[in-house]
Amino acid sequence: MSTPSKLAAAALSAVFAGAAAAAATAAPVLKVEASSDTMIWNAVAVDGKRVFVAGPRWTGSQGPALGLIGKDGKPVPYPDAAWNGWKEGGDNGRAFVNVNAIHLDGRGSLWVIDTGSPQFGGDPLPGGAKAVQIDLKSNRVVRTIAFGPDVALPGSYVDDIRFNGRHAYLTDAGKPGLIVVDLDTGKSRRVLDNHPSVVAPRTRPIDVAGTIVRGADGEPLAVNVDPFELSLDRKTLYYGPLTGPWSQVPTRLLDDPSTTATTLAAAVRPWADLPPIGGSVLDARGNLFYTELRTSSLVKRAPDGKVTTVLSDPRLHWVDAPTIANGRIWLPVAQMDRVPVFNGGTSKVQQPVTLYSIDMKEIQQ
Repeated sequence: MSTPSKLAAAALSAVFAGAAAAAATAAPVLKVEASSDTMIWNAVAVDGKRVFVAGPRWTGSQGPALGLIGKDGKPVPYPDAAWNGWKEGGDNGRAFVNVNAIHLDGRGSLWVIDTGSPQFGGDPLPGGAKAVQIDLKSNRVVRTIAFGPDVALPGSYVDDIRFNGRHAYLTDAGKPGLIVVDLDTGKSRRVLDNHPSVVAPRTRPIDVAGTIVRGADGEPLAVNVDPFELSLDRKTLYYGPLTGPWSQVPTRLLDDPSTTATTLAAAVRPWADLPPIGGSVLDARGNLFYTELRTSSLVKRAPDGKVTTVLSDPRLHWVDAPTIANGRIWLPVAQMDRVPVFNGGTSKVQQPVTLYSIDMKEIQQ
């Protein structure tokens, strides 16, 4: 027979065990890093203590196209006011027409991807579509790679960038295809134009928290090749339309300009049947973190294909391009489906627009 003291000890042990189990399954804490009542941020980059944010002009965002969060929590134009001062009829090549993405190259530069059109779905303006390299030490633009009319086509929406040695890859979410840039020469070329792997399937609508996103014509919005990541060994590019599925292709074939369209197309293979996502980031262990739009969730896909929901929270309504920096995963909640262009000209954005982060230690690896 158990003594009272033994029963008490057992009960206490059970309490501690229950508390430990609860702590192990506790949801990660969302930390507010920045917020705004006037700007919509779909992109973030973190360099040490500096936090950069950016967002497209067509969302109705009011403020710098690319901003550096100041000590007061407000973004100041970066690298300067001139680059953020584009006006119709001005020099499209020396100002941000419409910033869709920002990305660190790991070599001391921040790159800014400009679609070149101030309107959603509009054709790129002459000289407007470009990748702008900013040196983070001097805070000056050191290079601009313009995408000519043979690369940024009518209907193009140059979306995002990833780096692989002396090459860079970009997605075109408007005119479906990939763009490969030789960083030594600055020359760019299109590949996989209209290949099935880059075209948004009409049978997979963009479902955000239970509502289908529709364009100005009332039809379900189709966003072609958009999210993508490089494998850790840099030998494979994973990519897909916003609604999935994702495919894979060897980077050695992308990098070689002599690779024929037929050879490249034949090398494309299925990779993962991911749902509609706002954005993705790959960590140093090969885990793919992506933001699922239908459930307002941050999800982890392990290298073995196992999928785990990290956090589901209505505050994560259309998190766009996340990034990992300073031991945290940064989550810009863009609420893109709520902007006027997708709601008959009326904004349904719930202010403030917020940039969250989560401590990576809270995410079981």
